[in-house]
Amino acid sequence: MVGLDVDRRRFREEMLRLGILVSRETETRLELLVQTLERWQKAINLIGRATLRDVWVRHVLDSAQLAPLIPSEARSLIDLGSGGGFPGLVLAALRPDLDVSLIDSDARKGAYLAEAGRRMGLPKAPKIMIGRIETVESAKADIITARALAPLDQLLGWADRYRNDPAICLFHKGKGWRDELTAAHNNWDIEVTPLPSVTDRDAVLLRIASYRAKDLRDR
Repeated sequence: MVGLDVDRRRFREEMLRLGILVSRETETRLELLVQTLERWQKAINLIGRATLRDVWVRHVLDSAQLAPLIPSEARSLIDLGSGGGFPGLVLAALRPDLDVSLIDSDARKGAYLAEAGRRMGLPKAPKIMIGRIETVESAKADIITARALAPLDQLLGWADRYRNDPAICLFHKGKGWRDELTAAHNNWDIEVTPLPSVTDRDAVLLRIASYRAKDLRDR
């Protein structure tokens, strides 16, 4: 319990440093997400078991740090490979004005996401889309997110069918992000800004404002 309280305090402090005051109502919704996660984690693997004890930093804060990067005028968000609801459900709590869609290929995870969304009491219930990212219904959004999902080159291909023009992609990437970016440049012209992660000194958040597939003649 002490460790959990320390992690929640760090969550609040880091969010303040990012310029976001988390209301009591929002934190309650995030707590309900964590409680639902803990219950479902016993039956299906939603996050790494070793990270459950510091979920407020490893998953909630790690997801929430995207919130300042979402423009106030954004109206919709699609989270690719939502899994445990990170970052999609966390951002839905922090930005309840957004229309949020969560995509996952696992029907059991889809059931968990639906229950978590209900228990959180979000003003706008997230839309749960079950299926493969490359084949599920092609909705459009202003913001596309993905966390620990696939190499950047593949992510850009997946996100391309879901993004409005213009749209912003926000992708969590680990210490190999430079190699991924180099590989992605072979197939895409990318306007990208790497930003440091507050939870992992080796990780970054990639903010991609625009990109397009390179013509074969450009290669």
